[in-house]
Amino acid sequence: MKYEATAAYRRFPLSAKYDLDWMLESAMGPNPLWLAEFLSEEMSLRPGMRVLDLGCGKAATSIFLAKEFGVEVWAADLWIDAASNERRVADAGLADRIHPVHCEAHSLPFEKDFFDAVVSLDAYHYFGTSETYIGNLVNYVKPGGEIGFVVPGLATEFEGDPPEHLRDFWVWDFWTFHSPEWWRRHLDRSTKVTVRTADRLEEGWRYWMEWNALDVELKGGSDEEGRMLEIDAGRNLGFTRCIATRADPPGNG
Repeated sequence: MKYEATAAYRRFPLSAKYDLDWMLESAMGPNPLWLAEFLSEEMSLRPGMRVLDLGCGKAATSIFLAKEFGVEVWAADLWIDAASNERRVADAGLADRIHPVHCEAHSLPFEKDFFDAVVSLDAYHYFGTSETYIGNLVNYVKPGGEIGFVVPGLATEFEGDPPEHLRDFWVWDFWTFHSPEWWRRHLDRSTKVTVRTADRLEEGWRYWMEWNALDVELKGGSDEEGRMLEIDAGRNLGFTRCIATRADPPGNG
C-alpha cells in the first residue's frame, strides 16, 4: 500500500507533509499526527500560545503542533523519558519551542493558570475517565482556555457486553472507549468546563485500519487490530473528539 494512495493522505494534508517512516517510528498506536490535525480543526491554536501536550508519547504531536501552529509546547509523558524526547525535538530543530517533561498525569509539575490550552491525543482515556480528573486538570489552564482530546471511542455506549463480533478482540482497557455523548456528560458534570465539541471523526475506523495496514506492511507483526476494525466496519469503533472551555472566572477554581 502506498501512503499517497490512502484516503488518510488526502484527508490530513498537514500530516501528509511529514515523512512516513518518521511517523511510523514515532507512533505508539493510531497515527497521532492525524488525530492532532483533526483536533486542531476545531481548536483555537495561535502562535505563541502555551500548550500542554498531555500523554505526548514520542513527542510527534508536540513537533506537529509547534511547526504547524507556532505554539510553545510542554511535551508531558510518563512512558517515554524526557531525554529521549529532547533528542527527537532537537532533531526537529525545535528545542527552543518544545519542553519535554517526564511526569504522571495526576502529578503535573506546573503552576496554576499556566497554559492557554491542553491537548491530548490517544491518551486521555487512560486517565481522564475518573470523575475528578477534569476538575483538577482545568486548574492548569487559564480562564477561558481550552482542553481538547481525541481518543479511540464508540458510536454509542454498549448495554452490557460488547457485540458478538467484537468479543474475541475485546481486552480490558477497551472499556475506556466511550461515545461523544458519554464524554460530554462526563465532563459537563464537573461544572468546571463547558463542552462545545463532542463528535466523531467521520470514517475514522477506515483511517485507523489504513494506518495498521501500513504499519504491518513496513514493520511486520500482527494485524489483529486491523481485523477487528474491518469486521466492525465502523458500526462501533472510531475516534471521539472533545473540546471544552474552562468555565470559571479568574480567581475561582
